[in-house]
Amino acid sequence: MTRIRQIDAFTNEPFRGNPAGVCILSGPADKVWMQSVAAEMNVAETAFLWPVDDGFSLRWFTPTTEVDLCGHATLASAHALWESGTLESSRQAVFSTKSGILTADREGDWIVLDFPSEPRVEEIEREPIEAAIGTDVLGVFRNRFDYLAEVSSEREVTDLSPDLRAIRAMGCRGLIVTARGEHPDRDFVSRFFAPSVGVDEDPVTGSAHCFLAPYWSEKLGGNELTGYQASTRGGVVGVELHGDRVRLKGQAITVLDGELID
Repeated sequence: MTRIRQIDAFTNEPFRGNPAGVCILSGPADKVWMQSVAAEMNVAETAFLWPVDDGFSLRWFTPTTEVDLCGHATLASAHALWESGTLESSRQAVFSTKSGILTADREGDWIVLDFPSEPRVEEIEREPIEAAIGTDVLGVFRNRFDYLAEVSSEREVTDLSPDLRAIRAMGCRGLIVTARGEHPDRDFVSRFFAPSVGVDEDPVTGSAHCFLAPYWSEKLGGNELTGYQASTRGGVVGVELHGDRVRLKGQAITVLDGELID
């Protein structure tokens, strides 16, 4: 039998933040089996990790496909390693992934991930995005994964009811819609839609903040910011931009711990 946990990431409350499945394995697993488990879990991502010489190999699967980068399931994986005693709580978690070496450290009640910055590479046409989300945008940009559209207010972000079929046809992993924060505890807000990879709306998306961090750092003039992802579940992501790296800061809580009957 294989142990599996469901962990809510970027929150310290059960049933908030973004749920991730986490399987700590003794060695590599068959890709078809991992994809089947991820489909069965039916959360945004399920992470599979196993020991290697320099830490742990880590792979992420949505219910329909493997992805190259996932923040919340990495945070959940680090939490699972420390909580289970697989890794001493004082030790850094080191992950070998499709996006290179990623690390996680504990800072009090928080987990801090070291991720690559994924800044914008070009501006793209506004009209298809405006049609898909049903509101005017201030600008639309893309990086190697996603599109990012800035709108004029936090209310526009929270009230969105986008055309998911149109977003699915855009040829990107997902669409981030963002605005300046209008409350003292947040610098910016966002929502993330990724129907092309089987996630209509992701509750809290660490990898999207690898795009949001350099974007808002440039606009707001600070390297340390707080983002709030305004999904139904909601979640807080602290970001610190350091050159070509982003530190993502969040919390996590285990809500389910069981066994897969292989």
